[in-house]
Amino acid sequence: MSTAPVRYAVAAVSDVGRKRSGNEDAFGYSVEAGVYVVCDGLGGAAAGEVASALAVDEVMRLLTARTVDETSPLDTWIEESVRTANLAILTHAESDKKLAGMGTTLVGIVAEASRVLVFNVGDSRCYRMRKAGPEPTGMGRSVEERGSLQQISLDHSLVQEQVRLGRMSIDEAAHSPLRSIITRALGTQGEAEPDLFEVEAKAGDIFLLCSDGLTNELSDATIESMLAADLPLDELCASLIAAANEAGGRDNITCLLVRAE
Repeated sequence: MSTAPVRYAVAAVSDVGRKRSGNEDAFGYSVEAGVYVVCDGLGGAAAGEVASALAVDEVMRLLTARTVDETSPLDTWIEESVRTANLAILTHAESDKKLAGMGTTLVGIVAEASRVLVFNVGDSRCYRMRKAGPEPTGMGRSVEERGSLQQISLDHSLVQEQVRLGRMSIDEAAHSPLRSIITRALGTQGEAEPDLFEVEAKAGDIFLLCSDGLTNELSDATIESMLAADLPLDELCASLIAAANEAGGRDNITCLLVRAE
C-alpha cells in the first residue's frame, strides 16, 4: 500500500431531526491525529446522549494520544480504545440507575497517509465515494469505479445479517419492522469488539461517517448523487442533513465527511 503523503479536510454536522426532542448522536475528530468518530446513542431519557458522548471522548482520547513512533499496531490501539469506551459506559451506567441499559453505536476511521482503517460497532456506517478509475481487488483482478459510493463498514443489525445470509433482500430489509434492532453496541455487553477494514485513500476520495438517521431516510443512490456534487464539504454536509429532514427526519442525523486532498 502506498505511503505517499495525503492531507485530509473535514466537515461535520449533527441535527436533531424533525421528530426527536433531543440529540443522542455525537461526533469528534482530530485532523492532526487523523481520527474521526460518529456515535448514535441508545437508551431512554438522556441515557443515549451520555453513552455516545462517553464513547466519542474515550476513543478520541486514546487514539489521539498515539505517537508516530508507537510500536503497537494501529488495529490494536483501535480495539483497545473501543474496549475502554465500552467499559466507561458500563461503569457509568452502574453508578446511576437512570442510565441503566444505555449504549451507543460507533463508527470511525483512522487515517495514516494513504492508509485508512475503518472500524465500527452497530449500524452507524462508513462509506467511501471514489471518482472514476481502476481499483485493485486482489488476486490480480480489478474493477472499474465510476464515481461510485461503497459502504465500507458492515451493519451489526438483525436485518443486515439476514441479508448477508441470503434470507432477506435489501429491499425487504429497508422496509422491515425489525430494521432498528442492532446486534452489537457499546455498553450493552461486557465485551465489545469492532469490525476493522483497511482501505487505501486516493486524492479526491470522500469518506462519509453517519448515523442511521441519514441512511434510514436516504438511499445509497441518493447519497451517491449528492456527494458527486462539486461543493465544499460543509455544504455537502448541510445538503445531506436537509435532504434527510425533507424525507422525514424521524431520527437524529449526523454526517461527517473526510476528503483526501
